[in-house]
Amino acid sequence: MKKPTTQVEEIAPRIIQRADVAPTDGFSLVVDGHFKTRYDSETAAREAGAELLGRFPMLQILVYDAATGVRSPLQ
Repeated sequence: MKKPTTQVEEIAPRIIQRADVAPTDGFSLVVDGHFKTRYDSETAAREAGAELLGRFPMLQILVYDAATGVRSPLQ
C-alpha cells in the first residue's frame, strides 16, 4: 500500500533563529554566550534555565530581556 504524500501547502514554514543575533522581543536563554530558546515570559525562561542548570551545572546560563537588552544570571 502506498504512503499518502504530503502536499506543499500542508508543510508549515520553519522559523529560523540564529544564535549570533539577539532576539527583538520576549525573553531568551543565553547559554555559554549563545542565544537559545525564546520564551514569552520571564518566569518560563527562568524555569527552563533552572532545569537546564540542574542537569548541567557547568553551563553559564543567563536570561536575556529583549525589551531592555539586559542579561541577568539565574539565581
